[in-house]
Amino acid sequence: MEIFKVFHINAAHHLPNVPAEHKCSNLHGHSFLIEIHVNGPVDSKLGWVIDFADIAKAFQPLHDQLDHKYLNDIVGLSNPTSENLAKWLWQRLQPALPYLSKIVVQESRDSGCIYEGID
Repeated sequence: MEIFKVFHINAAHHLPNVPAEHKCSNLHGHSFLIEIHVNGPVDSKLGWVIDFADIAKAFQPLHDQLDHKYLNDIVGLSNPTSENLAKWLWQRLQPALPYLSKIVVQESRDSGCIYEGID
């Protein structure tokens, strides 16, 4: 069974590795939607895979690090594409959420990425 919890962060960044004339080379911001997916067996007694509160608890320190921040200044996010943000989140969440199966990072209504822990 797969479950997910959705989080929102607002953050600024620029992409330092794109050509100077690319619009994303300029400082700009996004209202990111982040989905944390966990896949595992349903506990026969509790009736769930994991308590949604446990997912929120694991994500909270990352939310505090990212929300209303300049992503380029965060260690490991010097090139904060959605793809790199998803991998960064995975690396920090996976120890607390061993059944982590997918991270979705949406930087707009129309654009985002899905990371399943494999490069």
